[in-house]
Amino acid sequence: MAKTVLVVDDIAFVRKTLTQILTDAQYQVVGEAADGNEAVNLFAKFKPDIVTMDLVMPNLSGIEATRKILRIDKNAKVVIISAMGQENLIMEAINVGVKDYILKPFVAEDIIRTLERALLGEQNVLGRSVSKGG
Repeated sequence: MAKTVLVVDDIAFVRKTLTQILTDAQYQVVGEAADGNEAVNLFAKFKPDIVTMDLVMPNLSGIEATRKILRIDKNAKVVIISAMGQENLIMEAINVGVKDYILKPFVAEDIIRTLERALLGEQNVLGRSVSKGG
């Protein structure tokens, strides 16, 4: 059974690109959200296996949306997708509980590799992959 993904980004082109990459890699995209509030609502509705989350969005930031998602499901897997130059926000997101991050501009291989790593329970902290089991 395909792993389910919720794609969150305020830019429609980025959502479309991510959805295409994920669909091509046999993931099932269960929803797309343009802001953090929509992300939280869609997460509660679909309970996806993993979420790709933009950091800077209108209405509710990716960090705040991640906090709310983790209140709904403390085991939720969220991967941040962020632009270069947002290292402080990435560190804050890691402290909140995201599983990994991807820098924009991204390539398909980075997206798939990072999601697979997060789904396996591994976390990338400061560029080093660490397994939670050891």
